[in-house]
Amino acid sequence: MSQAASPGADAPITDTLGRAFGVDVGGSGIKGGIVDLDTGELVGDRFKVLTPQPSTPAAVAGGIKEVVDHFSWDGPVGVTLPSVVSGGVVKTAANIDKGWIDSDPYALLAGVLGDRPLAVLNDADAAGMAEDAYGAGKDAKGMVMLLTFGTGIGSAILFHGKLLPNTELGHMEVGGKEAEHQASSKIKEDNDWSYEKWAGHVSTVLTAYENLFWPDLFIAGGGISRKAHKWIPHLSNRTPVVPATLQNTAGIVGAAMAVNARLRV
Repeated sequence: MSQAASPGADAPITDTLGRAFGVDVGGSGIKGGIVDLDTGELVGDRFKVLTPQPSTPAAVAGGIKEVVDHFSWDGPVGVTLPSVVSGGVVKTAANIDKGWIDSDPYALLAGVLGDRPLAVLNDADAAGMAEDAYGAGKDAKGMVMLLTFGTGIGSAILFHGKLLPNTELGHMEVGGKEAEHQASSKIKEDNDWSYEKWAGHVSTVLTAYENLFWPDLFIAGGGISRKAHKWIPHLSNRTPVVPATLQNTAGIVGAAMAVNARLRV
């Protein structure tokens, strides 16, 4: 199993059964569950609570605690945020309260979860780790790039299983316009484009990415990946594109992988 690891990391952390806990924080819901790190599967069902509004750090931390307490879990916990997390500090906030910016999520979570191993990372990065290890990229070699097509475009880059965090490629300018402003699934919906027409815009963005990074595989995530058969065949870029397979569990699984690997970004 490939996974990201921080430089000089100690041995992985799991409970005695090789499990860790993942929480995926989104704009509308906070969901989590126990992850079997041998298989990448959830142990039992996931549990979800609504993201509080306003989604301030303290309020969201309370929701995370509720999810963890639901399972009576007292081991390591990994958490995703729709944010850039760098140097242990939240730098951006997408679909959550702007009060997260410049906050210390580790201190915040330690205050509600107590003294236990923690990891906090970007949600797309977590999904990329999970897909690379257990999902659509499991057997891929070299550089794998996950792109989540939704309101914007999230990204994760992994090279031989090692994460390059916080890439935010949806904000890269392609032809004078941000990538996510021409190829997100929201843009497709707003313009009522056919899948074929939208695929042309996606191809333009993917070609720009592959000219810079030369990935070996693109993994397409987000809700629109469930209809991959309607648009992936229309893509014209050179790198293979496959749909994500873990769907709603990817963030949870990636968060659990991150804390197991002692990842600190």
